[in-house]
Amino acid sequence: MNPPTSAAMTRRECFALLPPEWPQNLRPALERAIHSTGRKVVVLDDDPTGTQSVHNVPVLTEWSVESLQRELAGVIRAFYLLTNSRSFPLPAAQALNQDIARNLIAAASHLGHENWVSACTLVSRGDSTLRGHFPGETDALAEALGGFDAVLLIPFFEDGGRYTIHDIHYVAEGEMLVPAGETHFARDTAFGYQASNLRDWVEEKTCGKIPAAAVASISLDDLRRGGSARVAALLMRLTRGQVCVVNAASTRDLEVFTLGLLQAEAQGRHFLCRTASAFVPVRAGILPQPLLTRVSLPLDTTSSGLIVVGSHVTRSSEQLARLRSDHKVTGVEVVVEALLSNERAAQIQKAVAAVEAALGAHQDVVVYTSRRLHRGDSPEANLAIGQCVSEALISIVSLLGIRPRYLLAKGGITSSDLATRALGVRRAQVIGQILPGVPVWRLGQESRWPDLTYIVFPGNVGGVNALAELVSILRT
Repeated sequence: MNPPTSAAMTRRECFALLPPEWPQNLRPALERAIHSTGRKVVVLDDDPTGTQSVHNVPVLTEWSVESLQRELAGVIRAFYLLTNSRSFPLPAAQALNQDIARNLIAAASHLGHENWVSACTLVSRGDSTLRGHFPGETDALAEALGGFDAVLLIPFFEDGGRYTIHDIHYVAEGEMLVPAGETHFARDTAFGYQASNLRDWVEEKTCGKIPAAAVASISLDDLRRGGSARVAALLMRLTRGQVCVVNAASTRDLEVFTLGLLQAEAQGRHFLCRTASAFVPVRAGILPQPLLTRVSLPLDTTSSGLIVVGSHVTRSSEQLARLRSDHKVTGVEVVVEALLSNERAAQIQKAVAAVEAALGAHQDVVVYTSRRLHRGDSPEANLAIGQCVSEALISIVSLLGIRPRYLLAKGGITSSDLATRALGVRRAQVIGQILPGVPVWRLGQESRWPDLTYIVFPGNVGGVNALAELVSILRT
């Protein structure tokens, strides 16, 4: 059989060309290996959507030495640090990562660990469609922590239809698998790219500093025919700081890789994983649980739902249009052009009044930014425009005097900014997923609305009807 190519193809056609998955159930062996390490999995999440594959774990929005020490000493195997670094310019994102690294070193030392490596495994969580500060963030962490034996790229995320096959990263669009470099995600105004082959992508993102030929790879043949022993052997060969692509087309592939990773770590190696969300539950031994239902959520029965849509990716706009067609949902548009002018304050006050009127009338309400995309003359300028718009959404939610039934935030940066700055969240609990890839948090007692159900809906997740259907499910 010929291997898949860099052209779009159906999922069935692509998977038919692959060798069969590793036949053995690896969960028992994984559990033993994870338990023997005794290390916490610390996830530096560049936006809140990284929690879309886990449940019953905490997410922190601050990382003082005291907070890190408390989490490292706890019984839960993993915790998330919400950095929201994808919304920052590169220098600020790097400084933030280094600040966390220094605090981790101090927290591990206070707990009596010889070094931070004996206390935790570090994961740099990035977008499954390859947007974000790479290699900036991993370079910053390596510098602060004394380096790693390798940086492992693992963007596989099955719930979102993201697969890495023969080093090519694919994004599912319906039944078609499209090379990532040919999708609208690759045209991102701040983090755009051209390459779909991850080796070429590394060369592109490092501006040639790391040539494609220098990037290592763990293939599906290695995983499915050689198993964890083959993975461990390959990892042991990696030279200091080398970048390695990890292919995966199923959760079983990820399990094989993770067992091999643990075996290599047991021989003294340590690695930095730059991953999508699917890796964390496998590495932390978090087993799947059923999707949440309306009856399993702490919902305020005296109010209605608030939905805030800041994401501008195509799928978010499609979902918003479908939601707005629901006559039971009140729409409040925030005009971006006005936010960028001297009409900003009036635009915010107008939105607050409209939202409070809808919530007061027990109507679900969606606040959304106008859909025309405003572009700057550089990636940094585009980030600045995004921050300006996000500040307005923060102001709108901050000024509300009515607690909603729940708050659903559409988009990673939107959901992070609302949680940390509008709601004052310092520690929340991820209780599970309401739809595949859509996590639900229970906010902490320190937040503005304690115990509020907070739904983090990634911009690029779900079908066209997903947002409207979810709002209908959550309706009283």
